[in-house]
Amino acid sequence: MLAALAEEAVAEVASQGIEPGAIRTEFRAFLRHKGSHQSLEVAFGTEPELRDRFKAAHKARYGFDGGDRELTFEALAVEAIGTASRIPDVAQETTAQPARPVDHVQTVLAGEAQKVPLYDRDTLLAGQSLMGPAIIKEPTGTNIIEPGWQAEINGFGHLILTRVVPLDKQEAIGTDADPVMLEVFNNLFMSIAEQMGATLANTAYSVNIKERLDFSCALFDPTGGLVANAPHVPVHLGSMSESIRTVIRLNPDMQPGDVFVLNAPFNGGTHLPDITVVTPVFNDTGNEALFYVASRGHHADIGGRTPGSAPPDSTHIEEEGVIIDNFKMIDGGAFREAETRALLGSGRYPCRNIDDNLADLAAQVAANETGLREVNRMIAQFGLKTVHAYMRHVQNNAEECVRRVITSLKNGCYDYELDNGDYMRVAIRVDKATRSAEIDFTGTASNAFNFNAPPSVCHAVVLYVFRTLVGSPIPLNEGCFKPLKVIAPEGSMVNAQYPSAVIAGNTEVSQLACNALMGALGVMAGSQATMNNYVWGNARIQNYETICGGTGAGPDFDGCSAVQTHMTNTRSTDPEVLEFRFPVRLEEMSIRAGSGGKGAHSGGDGISRRMRFLEQMTITTLCSHRRVPPFGQNGGASGQVGKEWIERVDGSIVAHEGVDENEVYPGDLFVMQTPSGGGFGA
Repeated sequence: MLAALAEEAVAEVASQGIEPGAIRTEFRAFLRHKGSHQSLEVAFGTEPELRDRFKAAHKARYGFDGGDRELTFEALAVEAIGTASRIPDVAQETTAQPARPVDHVQTVLAGEAQKVPLYDRDTLLAGQSLMGPAIIKEPTGTNIIEPGWQAEINGFGHLILTRVVPLDKQEAIGTDADPVMLEVFNNLFMSIAEQMGATLANTAYSVNIKERLDFSCALFDPTGGLVANAPHVPVHLGSMSESIRTVIRLNPDMQPGDVFVLNAPFNGGTHLPDITVVTPVFNDTGNEALFYVASRGHHADIGGRTPGSAPPDSTHIEEEGVIIDNFKMIDGGAFREAETRALLGSGRYPCRNIDDNLADLAAQVAANETGLREVNRMIAQFGLKTVHAYMRHVQNNAEECVRRVITSLKNGCYDYELDNGDYMRVAIRVDKATRSAEIDFTGTASNAFNFNAPPSVCHAVVLYVFRTLVGSPIPLNEGCFKPLKVIAPEGSMVNAQYPSAVIAGNTEVSQLACNALMGALGVMAGSQATMNNYVWGNARIQNYETICGGTGAGPDFDGCSAVQTHMTNTRSTDPEVLEFRFPVRLEEMSIRAGSGGKGAHSGGDGISRRMRFLEQMTITTLCSHRRVPPFGQNGGASGQVGKEWIERVDGSIVAHEGVDENEVYPGDLFVMQTPSGGGFGA
């Protein structure tokens, strides 16, 4: 097969005028573990060579070699490469004469003004060298030779720059906060999380993670404090620190190559489908964790009473799926596959598609491996003392930014009515002397069913809201929370305790609490304040979507239409991908023009979405603002509420509530209209 492919490829390249003798071929195999969804590309060879190469590629991608599991050929490939002609370098005659400057110019180098020799590149000869500081001009540029560097013209006329005085990176940058380096490290820390996210999106299997980007990646300090994150999902990011601290507390003997998994809502998790994978980053000797990297992804199914793990009427956490509390999935680089499968298949309502879960968990491990490598690269470049110093500076800078904002705020409170008639109550008390604020949820209802948020979610909401008040692009990190004190009565819907059901806490309670805080601060009108959780599936397939809507207006801006709001930051799945992967047809997704609340600035519009099912499935929804409209501010009008219904293939209409469960059959159409934002100002 490879020979036939090679003959075809070589003929194609030869037809483009390349001599047959200048064409080489490369044979490749695309292999994957049996049951896995991701293949890896390796050079073709004998069976032992293929196994070894696959293990190496697997370790490079995921951080562990995958063991001796059965391998499957997914594809073979041949590449024919026509070699272009080369222009040989022509050696020049060298000289022993010293280089002579054409002038001296006044400039600033190494922080001080000085006269520096100026050389003309055209007059420099092979074999000549000069020490910095110096400047070399040429027709197409200017070369600055810094102090401690040497410039040399080699035997082919190339200009080679070499550092000849070793650089003490610690001394060069130092550990004191420098405004320029603070900005460099702000972006450097965030870029690590962004690269982790890119790896996760590229290697994940589920539509939920790969297409909707329902995941978050972040970097944490040795105590579990958030250092920096990518702009992923706010409700994930503000709550992950407690997950890291749980892993640190329960694993005093962790070692390099260990990877931990958890989703327990009462140990730093949010709700069960959000699974967090944590990897420690050790020093060279492996006896001290310098950082932690973590990725949290929403799995399409983690078990539970209904497909997609979002039963609308759950009252106990076990009805919502498998609970994972501090599980070591990879032990010293060895994947504990049998134990992981047993865990995912355990409990009253086990996972429906364990292979899918394993594929996404492997992608999360790969994301963490990317983070680990980038952290080590950063430490190698700048030195550990400098990196740790700027880790603290970045957090301190975030704290100072929030304290500065607090001095411009005033006390406020808001009684936020929920669709079921209960209230979420919040009071914000500002102490300008200490530049701190107290956020008090006393009086908030304890909720029936699953509208309960664990404390980590409440922490995430407060962190997000106060971070949005900061006008500069600082990372969301632990420093933002230091000036803030949260009072969340135990047993209330913002401080749920085991064994409360929490599936709607991460999504709905977080959005409602965010709106309540915005109302108490008076900074903007109510947004749709729901993620419009839309979960559907059967025993074979499951999918989870959050549907966009309208945002609230503010004192100097209109709301946005058809976007995800506040505590979520996911995409809508592309229709082509959705219809390719699932037996559904997306027939409409349009803006509900004019649905936003009117005002001096109008709220953003919600959307209408119509999806036809081609196979029998169970639909569950967890949505808010189906009775109470999103509020206007300062005389602005409220936005419109959302609603949904089912149009049967026989033409009959079936009512479907915001929090509900129904069966759909081939040909049935599910319609959702999402809430819009409130207006601001009369």
